[in-house]
Amino acid sequence: MRSLYTSPLMAPEGGGGMPTNIDTLCINTIRTLSMDAVQKANSGHPGTPMALAPVGYALWRDVLNYDPAEPLWPNRDRFVLSVGHASMLLYSLIYLAGIRDVRPGGVTHDRPALTLEDLEQFRQLDSLTPGHPEYHHTAGVETTTGPLGQGCGNSVGMAMAEKWLAEHYNRPGFKLFDHHVYTLCGDGDNMEGVASEAASIAGHLRLGNLTWIYDSNHISIEGSTNIAFTESVHKRFEAYGWHVLELKDANDTGDLRRLLAEAKAETSRPTLIIVHSIIGWGAPHLAGTAEAHGSPLGVEEIRETKKFYGWPEDKSFYVPDGVTEHFRAGIATRGAAASKAWNELFAAYRAKYPDEAKQLDHIFAGTLPEGWDKDIPVFDADAKGVASRASSGKVLNTIAKNYPWMIGGSADLSPSTKTHLTFEGAGDFQPPQWGGTYSGRNLHFGVREHAMGSISNGLALYGIRAYCSGFLLFSDYMKPPIRLSSLMKLPVTYIFTHDSIGVGEDGPTHQPIEQLAQLRATPGVTVLRPADANEVAEAWRTLVQMTDRPSVLALSRQNLPTICRKTYAPASGLAKGAYVLADAQGRPDVILMATGSEVGLIIKAAEKLKAEGIKVRLVSMPSWDLFEAQPRTYRDSVLPPDITARVAVEQAAQLGWDRYTGLAGETIVMHGFGASAPAGELEVKFGFTVDAVVAAARRQAGK
Repeated sequence: MRSLYTSPLMAPEGGGGMPTNIDTLCINTIRTLSMDAVQKANSGHPGTPMALAPVGYALWRDVLNYDPAEPLWPNRDRFVLSVGHASMLLYSLIYLAGIRDVRPGGVTHDRPALTLEDLEQFRQLDSLTPGHPEYHHTAGVETTTGPLGQGCGNSVGMAMAEKWLAEHYNRPGFKLFDHHVYTLCGDGDNMEGVASEAASIAGHLRLGNLTWIYDSNHISIEGSTNIAFTESVHKRFEAYGWHVLELKDANDTGDLRRLLAEAKAETSRPTLIIVHSIIGWGAPHLAGTAEAHGSPLGVEEIRETKKFYGWPEDKSFYVPDGVTEHFRAGIATRGAAASKAWNELFAAYRAKYPDEAKQLDHIFAGTLPEGWDKDIPVFDADAKGVASRASSGKVLNTIAKNYPWMIGGSADLSPSTKTHLTFEGAGDFQPPQWGGTYSGRNLHFGVREHAMGSISNGLALYGIRAYCSGFLLFSDYMKPPIRLSSLMKLPVTYIFTHDSIGVGEDGPTHQPIEQLAQLRATPGVTVLRPADANEVAEAWRTLVQMTDRPSVLALSRQNLPTICRKTYAPASGLAKGAYVLADAQGRPDVILMATGSEVGLIIKAAEKLKAEGIKVRLVSMPSWDLFEAQPRTYRDSVLPPDITARVAVEQAAQLGWDRYTGLAGETIVMHGFGASAPAGELEVKFGFTVDAVVAAARRQAGK
C-alpha cells in the first residue's frame, strides 16, 4: 500500500500577514498565479500546480542546470511536464526564471519568453500560454505534452539521446554532454500503457541520467484513484529496475533536494521519486478532491485560499517584491556560469576536434551532413523485382552510413522491416551489461510500439535523426506519437511494412485496410507508398530533406517488379507526389492511377488495353500530400480536369480516392477486412486482377 498523506490541508502560515520567508513567498506566488490564471480563463487545472509548487520551485531554483538567457544551450538539463494539464506550473516557472524568448531559427531574443500579461492570457486565442505546453510555441517548453504518458516516453528518448551524444562526442577533458533529464508525471501517466512501456525500456537500458518525479495525489477526474488504481507503483518500478525513493510531504523542499541529489548520484539506474501531495493544497473546501483537478476553484474559494496562504485576498497575478530576484539568483546565476563554461569548452573542442564539432553544429541546427545521399543506389529493371521493404533496407543503410546521427530500430521486427543497420561500426544501443554500448545506432524497442514512437520524438528533440519501424497495421498503436511528431514538426521517419493484403496468410488481423486513410488524414504527415525499388530510393531522397515534418513509408512484404525506367518515366517524379508514368499518343481515353504494389497491376492492365486500342494514361501516386502541395497547373497536367474517365486501384480503404476519381470515376479498393490465404488468392478474391482493372477501364472509356 502507498504511504498515507502527511501534508496538512492548510498552509502553515495561513491566516496571518504576508509570509516573510522568501522561499515560501516564491512557492505561494506559483500557487496563486496558477489559481488566478485558471480562474480568469474559466478553464484549466489549478490543483496540481498548487500541490507541486514546492517541487517545481526546489527543482528549478536550486537544482536544474539551465541558463534562462540561453534556453537552447545544448548541455542544459531537460524538464518535461508530462502532466501537461498542469501547464500553469510550467508557465509560472518560466516567468519567474526569466527565460528569454526564442524565435524561429533558434535565435534567442533579449525579451522574456513570458510576461505577467501572458500569464493573464492563459488559454486564450493566440496566447503564448495554451492549455497544454507546446514545443516551439513557448520558449522553455521542451516538448509538447497533453496525452498522458507521452512526456514520459519523450523523456526516455531524451535520456537515450544524451547517452548517445556523450558516447559519440565526449573526449578526455571534454565532457560536452553530462546533463540530466527530469520528468514530472502523475497518477494518470502511470496508468497509461505508454509510460509503462517507456519505464520498462528505461530500466533495461539502465538510464541513470533520468529521474521521474511522480505526483501521487490519489485523485483522478472520477474521484479517488482507488476506484481503478491500487497497485504498488513503488514495487512495479523496482521490478523494472529503477531506483525508487519517496518524499512523504510535497511541501518538504529540503528533503526533496536531498532525494534529487541521491537520484543524480545513482548513475546505473533511472530514479523514480514518489511525491505524496494533496491536490489543491491550501484550498479550505476543495483540497484533496476531484473538484480541484480540472475546474476553476471559484472566486470565494480562491479568496479563502489566499487567506490561508497569508496572501492579499484582493490581488490577482500578484508577484511580491524580491520573488523574481530570489528565484533567478538560483537558476539564472548557476545556469549562466555553467553555459559560459560549456561554451568555452566547446570552443576548445572545436579547435581540437573540428570534424566532430561540425557534426554537432549540424545536429544543433537540424541540418544535413554533406554527401548524405551520395551512395543512394539505382536499381535495374527486373520483372521479378524485390519487396519494397528490402529495397528500403538497402537504401537506408547507404544513407545512414553517410548520416552519422541517423539512428533507429523496430518494435522487435527488424528482420521483417529490414531496418537493421549492417555496416561496420553501426552497433547496438545497449548498456555494457547487455553486450553493447551507448554509441550503438541500432535501437531495440522490444514489442513496445506505443513507447517506440514517443521515444523517437524524444530523440528527435535533440536533433538526432530518428526512425522507427513496425507493421503498417500496428501504426494503430502509434497514432498519438505520430500526431505529436507533426505538432512539433519533428522529422521522425516511421517505416511501416506489410502494407496490404499482400501480407497473405497472417490474415485480417495483420492486413492493414484503414491505416493509410488515417495517416493521410493527419495534418503535417507526409505519407509515401512507393511502387518499386527506384521509387523507394526517391522516397528516401525526398523524406530525408524534409526536416520540419514526420514521414511515413508504407512498404510491401511481397516482391514488386522493378519498373523499366527507359520505357516509363523516371522515379524522380515521386518528389512531386504523383506523376505521369506513361501516356498515350493524343488524348487519353482513361486514366489509371495507383500507389505501391498496385502500380505494377495497372501497368499490366494498360498493356492489355493498349492492345485493344484504348488510350491509357498511367499515374503513380505515391504521396497524396506532396501532390497536393504542387501548383494547380502541375496537378492539372497530371490529372486533367476534362478527363473524367478514371480508375484508382489500391489495396486499402476507399476513403479519399473520390478526390481524384471524381463522382464519375471508379475505384478498385478494399471494402472490408481481408482474409487468411496466400497473397495471390487474396488478389483474386478481392478483385485486384488485370481483368478487373481492364473491365473498369473499358466502362470508364465507354468501350
